Amino acid sequence: MNPQHDEQAIRELVQAWMDATRAGDTATVLSLMADDVVFLVPGREPFGKAAFEQGSRAQSQVRIDAVSDVQVIRVAGDWAWMRNRLRVTMTSPGGKPVVRSGYTLTILRKDASGRWVVARDANLLTVETPG
Repeated sequence: MNPQHDEQAIRELVQAWMDATRAGDTATVLSLMADDVVFLVPGREPFGKAAFEQGSRAQSQVRIDAVSDVQVIRVAGDWAWMRNRLRVTMTSPGGKPVVRSGYTLTILRKDASGRWVVARDANLLTVETPG
């Protein structure tokens, strides 16, 4: 067990998630999460992988660009947590960009193959207002 190796692997997972999201590659994003993943976002009940996939497919025409600033990663065996600051710009075809920013708190775990995956994610992003 090498904490530096684990931290680097988690940072690579975040980058892979950002790249796949930007490319509209839902399959890759789904591969980066546990089958029993739970997402927490303001204003709705917790949801899992199937609802995430459904939402992603419904937004397939939306261009998404995100910037990630991983601020803390702590590894404890096969579990880890991460605090991340995100800034996400979503642009619908013919629409104006909507920017959301804020923090996420993510719990990760190693899967059966030893690969890090997202197990739980609390997303606290809010819409940025001009000015």
